[in-house]
Amino acid sequence: MAIKKIFQIGSKPIRSRSAAVENVSSKKIQRIVRDLVDTMRYENLVGMAAPQIGERQRIFVSEIRTTTIRKKLPEDKLRIFINPHIVSNSKSEVDGYEGCGSVGLANLFGPVKRFREVTVKALDGRGKSFELKATGLLARIIQHEIDHLNGTVFIDKVKNTQQLLGREEYMKLKK
Repeated sequence: MAIKKIFQIGSKPIRSRSAAVENVSSKKIQRIVRDLVDTMRYENLVGMAAPQIGERQRIFVSEIRTTTIRKKLPEDKLRIFINPHIVSNSKSEVDGYEGCGSVGLANLFGPVKRFREVTVKALDGRGKSFELKATGLLARIIQHEIDHLNGTVFIDKVKNTQQLLGREEYMKLKK
């Protein structure tokens, strides 16, 4: 198990565009995937992108499970996305609060408008191409993590900074 330091907003990896992965089966890429999964789980996050652990590769992982913040959600299995890109999205959008391990270790939350539904195309951890249609929290995670691969952080998309919440106030909303 390798728990990595989560790079914070203001650091170069967080604000840089990530490079496409050339060889999914390389030891380096497989190590990045393992480190992402281990760190995401350790930090109780539901998604994590390679730039968050200092790696400028187009990789992110997701896993919707019960955490200290998210309880009673429909769970979704561990997913690995390599070289992901959104191929289609719904016309409708939905506002929802987001947090991020790279913004003060998830102690800041704010409302972000995202597409209600997205279809993403990517490679899995073995290099096999797949396409996935996602809605709800998984659609939000996919959009959030792809933003990381492009050097964007969720607070860049918060329209009204007066709606930002600290963890304690956010937790009150979730009850």
